[in-house]
Amino acid sequence: MDTITITSAVVNGDSSFTRPGAKITAMAVCWFLGIGVLLPWNSVVTIGDYYYHLFPHYHPGRVLALISQPFSLATSVILSYHVSKINTRKRTLFGYILFSLSIFGILMVDLATSSRKRGLPTYIAICVFVASFGVESALVEGGLLGELSFMCPQLIQSFIAGVAASGALTSCLRLLTKALFDNTKNGLRNGVLLYLSISTFVEFMCIFVYAYIFAELPIVKHFRKKAALSGLRALADVQTTNEMADDVISHERQSNRELLLQNIDYAFGVYLTYALTFSIFPGFLYENTGNHKLQSWYAIVLIAAYNVWDLIGRVDQGWMIMLVSFLGLTNGYITVCIFTVAPRGYMAPEQNALGNLLVMFLLIGLFCGACFDLLWTL
Repeated sequence: MDTITITSAVVNGDSSFTRPGAKITAMAVCWFLGIGVLLPWNSVVTIGDYYYHLFPHYHPGRVLALISQPFSLATSVILSYHVSKINTRKRTLFGYILFSLSIFGILMVDLATSSRKRGLPTYIAICVFVASFGVESALVEGGLLGELSFMCPQLIQSFIAGVAASGALTSCLRLLTKALFDNTKNGLRNGVLLYLSISTFVEFMCIFVYAYIFAELPIVKHFRKKAALSGLRALADVQTTNEMADDVISHERQSNRELLLQNIDYAFGVYLTYALTFSIFPGFLYENTGNHKLQSWYAIVLIAAYNVWDLIGRVDQGWMIMLVSFLGLTNGYITVCIFTVAPRGYMAPEQNALGNLLVMFLLIGLFCGACFDLLWTL
């Protein structure tokens, strides 16, 4: 396809790129990729009962939630500053690969240690892998949200829905594995091992989906070429970039500072949302909710209720589950609104940068929320 044909297809809109079937397929792919963003972290959160059994004096619910946040925030700040110089596709793919290796590493640590050998060194090894989730989350979430920001809003919404779905799916999977092995010898550990194995497989699948399926979607190719015409080179193929060199629209991108000042309300909104949410979830739910008839199931059900509205009222402590469910509902709704509305009206390079800036404020909120969660211990 020559330069004129590409330019015409991008500017005027080729129906093959935007037909309903193509968009639905792209939304499903984005949803699956969204699952992979929080799957490793949600996997660790939902087996908190297991880590409290192994390390009751080390506050795993609070420590594991907090330890990844400084690394995530630092990585996000660095990437946001250099966003125009970084190859977004390589960044995202590298993040998914690291995610897969990290969650596989947690599985290997558990398999390599017996119950008598699990002490502080084992706990530190787990903390190291969880800390790496922060770097990987900044790589993947910022990269994909920045990329999807210059595509249609439905793809952003599907991706964010997938991020939320990862919590619901991991909670359901954890409830299932706990129920299967609840009354068997070493049932708690066996359930966790099966659970981590499934999570590791799904994360490896995300590598394949992003590398070989997402990049080949017609609608994704369409918007990437359109972004290249606007001056965004981080996502365009070298060959495509060379072909369209004469057709690139000259546009001076606004600075990160200008973008941030124009969208400070969105940035502050996403910060407050996640600071509030993670001052309660998950540490408070594991350590400060007392003893109940559900015993070891109670904290797991509360974590699931945050992700799955359907669990409201099905157990004794319905009022607490309702509160946590509303927390999850409002968190998801506000996140979708901010990330779909904020990029409107900007050119592709600015939308990519703005997506990264909003993710940075989201991660600042996560970090502050995890720090505020420690106040419950005072």
